[in-house]
Amino acid sequence: MKRLALLFLIVTVFIGCTDRDDDLEGVNIRIKNESSVTFDTVQVGSDDMIHENIAPEEYSGYLEYETAYSYAYINIMVAGETYVLQPIDFVGETPLENGFYTYVLNLSEEGDVILSFMED
Repeated sequence: MKRLALLFLIVTVFIGCTDRDDDLEGVNIRIKNESSVTFDTVQVGSDDMIHENIAPEEYSGYLEYETAYSYAYINIMVAGETYVLQPIDFVGETPLENGFYTYVLNLSEEGDVILSFMED
């Protein structure tokens, strides 16, 4: 009887556990700032998708996107200066599946935006 109760408890725990991306309906993207300066704003894609005040080595909160790719249009504002990453197109690219992702951003000495993509 004890074995049956233990088995029931284990099964109940595993069935009751959910993952944060269960039943997710969008692509959630956050920014990690790997530069040495604070990003005042980071626009990812459209004008209304703005991540704000990201200190060096810190993360923004997640924003939900209907469709996103492993790279995107990025516009970073730092102390009145603008830094842009402009993709040419997304032809042949596969959209990201619903889930959580991070765009890791840095700025080169020449002022180029460097993007690394991570799945969370």
